[in-house]
Amino acid sequence: MNLIIDQGNTAVKVALFKKQELVFFNTYSAEDFQQQLLKEIDFNEVQQVMIASVVTGAETRFSFLKNHIPHVVFASSTMPLPFLNKYATPQTLGVDRLALIAGAIRLFPNRNTLVISAGTCITFDVVTQRKEYLGGAIAPGIAMRLKAMHQFTSKLPLLEQQDFDNEQFIGNTTESCMLSGVYNNVVREIEGVISQYDEKFADLAVILTGGNQKYLQERIKKPIFASSFVLLEGLNSILEYQKEMQHSINGQFKQYDE
Repeated sequence: MNLIIDQGNTAVKVALFKKQELVFFNTYSAEDFQQQLLKEIDFNEVQQVMIASVVTGAETRFSFLKNHIPHVVFASSTMPLPFLNKYATPQTLGVDRLALIAGAIRLFPNRNTLVISAGTCITFDVVTQRKEYLGGAIAPGIAMRLKAMHQFTSKLPLLEQQDFDNEQFIGNTTESCMLSGVYNNVVREIEGVISQYDEKFADLAVILTGGNQKYLQERIKKPIFASSFVLLEGLNSILEYQKEMQHSINGQFKQYDE
């Protein structure tokens, strides 16, 4: 089985895959991650692990896994990918966006696909039916917009993310106006971006994921496929692709030796 680890700033998401099938998922705090993982995972069944981390020092933090798993891979912008990366500056591309594209290809092979990840930032990434990743866009997420209005003005309050009814889009207090301006506008913005891509790419599939996925999927009127596991599935697809490449290379060497 494949162990997939996605470490953010505060939480660590862990998944186990049997080839392409998700068989285990859990989220841990960064503080007790190692202890909990050792309790819950049978490492005798794990052949390889891929780790994606936004935190520095990941190789040291996850070095304990080398005592349990024979093949440990750290995701990077230079790793082999199951698609053609046409990004102009691939060395600056986050591994999360690469993983999302790999996940999109697994979900919608041979289709033009737009992946929207709504978290700290809202990212838009498009891959063609020929498996060519072209790029996309990065915009501030909901929490970032609320924080920016407070930081860059002298009187607007700092609001946390919260439930907001888009039907009540006419605010009658400063707080409700701020919430409407962020939540309502994010929905309309995403719908507008989807329309742009619809005009350019035929038979476009749209995937929505990320921390604000649930709120947005209930309000975006465009046809979308929503899933919380696209990134993890993408990392697993990349790991499986690399394994297949290695098997192919080993087979070629074996034929050569013979």
